[in-house]
Amino acid sequence: MTNNEHETGQPERRTPARVIGTPLSDTPFSDTVASAVPDAGDEEHGVPAVPGVVPQEERKARRAERIAALCFTLAFAALVAFLLAYVRFQVGGLSATGASHVALGGTLTLALLALAAGIVIWVRQIMPKYELVQQRHPMASPEEVRAEVAATFVQGAGESGIVKRRLLRRTLLLAAAPLGLAPLVLLRDLDTSGVPAAQLHRRLGHTVWGEKTRDGTPLRLVVEGTGQPIRAADFNSPGGILSVVPQGYEHDLDVLAKATVILVKFRPEEIKSGTNRNWTHDGIVAYSKICTHVGCPAALYEQTTHHILCPCHQSTFDAADGARVVFGPAARPLPQLPIGVDDQGYLIALGDFPAPVGPSYWERGDAEARARENGDHS
Repeated sequence: MTNNEHETGQPERRTPARVIGTPLSDTPFSDTVASAVPDAGDEEHGVPAVPGVVPQEERKARRAERIAALCFTLAFAALVAFLLAYVRFQVGGLSATGASHVALGGTLTLALLALAAGIVIWVRQIMPKYELVQQRHPMASPEEVRAEVAATFVQGAGESGIVKRRLLRRTLLLAAAPLGLAPLVLLRDLDTSGVPAAQLHRRLGHTVWGEKTRDGTPLRLVVEGTGQPIRAADFNSPGGILSVVPQGYEHDLDVLAKATVILVKFRPEEIKSGTNRNWTHDGIVAYSKICTHVGCPAALYEQTTHHILCPCHQSTFDAADGARVVFGPAARPLPQLPIGVDDQGYLIALGDFPAPVGPSYWERGDAEARARENGDHS
């Protein structure tokens, strides 16, 4: 290891340590920044004004400074409250989860709004205003540039041989022609039902529950997976839930995508006014299993609160009150299926759902309006 001081004959230059928070030089940082701010000038004292700079009135600027500082202080307090709410409200039951969401969302929203308001006030009422002028120039390229581009294009076309070699040109066009038909094929695969476009809304807005069997009898409700018909007398335990499908369509995935239903057994006094009692049988209520948010299967059930939960995005429906939405992103209740029993006591569908099942589509509002006009909506 060598000593640079003895070899060069000069003392080693060392940078003095700087305490964090002190300016880099002898000039105060505030003076450096202030000198960089354009001044509007003072004509009375011979200070020329900077063109395009309009300063804020000092009295109004100081008032705006206090308001912005208040906003920043409020944002700080809201963020502290956000951290305290995260520690205070533990996620457990449904009420605790709701309180946590309200506390966290409310404090974070307040903090962001206060911070944004303070910044806006700072920019609009404290900083000077500038008038900027940008000269507009012709958009067209100069003639020599356009001539050079044209010459380059002609040279490239000649070098490629696309004009001279007709066989290559024609076979290239032949190979590229089917690419124009590819989008048509992809669009055609969006619907393989073969239903005319004029009747497509009917296919989307209805299920097979409104159809009859070959014998002209209503479709029975059978257990999903086993295909076993359900006697109302056997489904007699309050709080019970079953996933059912239409008889004869147990393995038709296209049908089950819309027609799968959940049965919930209630005590008579538990059913609320939102549920159409005429479409129930002995406390048994049937709802579509297809969530009205994005179509996930809503099959989780909380017996004590009578809530149906969709596991995808936590949409929650009150099964005792017409499956109305009580939490989550879903915008509509689960449609109720009218049910009854046949001569042998098996549960049957008395008709189709009063409204289209599943998430929204373009003509859904028209279908619901027609259902209300026909008096079929619950």
